[in-house]
Amino acid sequence: MIRSWPARYGRRRRLVAAAFAALSVLAAFLATRPAASAPTVLVASRDLAAGPLDPADFHPAALVPPPAGAVRTISPSASQTLAAPMRRGEPLTDARLLSSYRLPPGLVATPVRISDPAAAALLSPGSTITLLASYAEGVPARQIAPDSQVLTIPRASSSVPSSNGSLIVLATTITQAAELATAQAHARLSIAIKPNPG
Repeated sequence: MIRSWPARYGRRRRLVAAAFAALSVLAAFLATRPAASAPTVLVASRDLAAGPLDPADFHPAALVPPPAGAVRTISPSASQTLAAPMRRGEPLTDARLLSSYRLPPGLVATPVRISDPAAAALLSPGSTITLLASYAEGVPARQIAPDSQVLTIPRASSSVPSSNGSLIVLATTITQAAELATAQAHARLSIAIKPNPG
């Protein structure tokens, strides 16, 4: 029996309507389905200087994709140090931490206290300096640890008077570190800054 044109048209219309209904259900499901949670990393809540890491200076934020080496948590009991300044909103990565700083073979991170805080304020991580040790008035200062790279400049503690100078961390050999330890105990340390190649 040959179906009439209206019957065939009505069947096709029902199939098309069913297909649109299925698409509507699928679209509604996709729209209401909970979104996959984005990876959460820590970002700086304010501009930060190089120095001791404070968990209160960071907050979690979702970043897709997260940067390589992103730090997701900071233990309040862990002593960590920022090797360089950070801008507000910048994600924290392992490359920003002094513990992750790649030192050339044979070099160590050496804390040194500079006598003049104003001179230390001219430095930034990556600066190249030579330490000058002055042991006695009227005697020329002696060069120590020439062409040493500044790794970081820790934030000054309010409990340490500025008259005690400013602390910086240098990349030196272990022999230079020993010589600097002796110089800090018996001499006044100043710096000569090597210009960056431009």
